[in-house]
Amino acid sequence: MLEAPLGMYTARVDEKGRVKLPVDFQQYFAELGEKRFFITSLDGCVASIYTIPRWRQNLRILADFKEDPRAAEDIWFMADDLGGQAEIDNQGRLLFPAELRQELGMENQAVRLRAVDDRVDVLSDKIYAERRVRSRTKESMSANLTKLRQAGLK
Repeated sequence: MLEAPLGMYTARVDEKGRVKLPVDFQQYFAELGEKRFFITSLDGCVASIYTIPRWRQNLRILADFKEDPRAAEDIWFMADDLGGQAEIDNQGRLLFPAELRQELGMENQAVRLRAVDDRVDVLSDKIYAERRVRSRTKESMSANLTKLRQAGLK
């Protein structure tokens, strides 16, 4: 079974808006047989890289979501507004959509990548720093760890 890279990786959005994927991600996508992607944000904070087949599955979920059609339409609109298709070039780079880079403050900046489910999340330095502070608050860490250990985390 093919497994995504583990951990947090550092990369950079260059002056042309490209992100050179770390080698582990290049190898992972090559093993998947994927070179084409949809890059977007669903929350206006974190960018996500989806394979085209995975993104098409997401579109079906959004189209079929009857519980709150407006919520699905709003997420879909944001994804389309900020998103775009990209293909890995021969140097392992992906071009991020200009609107996405501007909205998320990623212009010519360092970013962090991590595999989450069937996507790769890309965090700006600002969002990474905020999440790092939030995740290291002693009180919340202790409470969160207790809950997760009760659920079976070792």
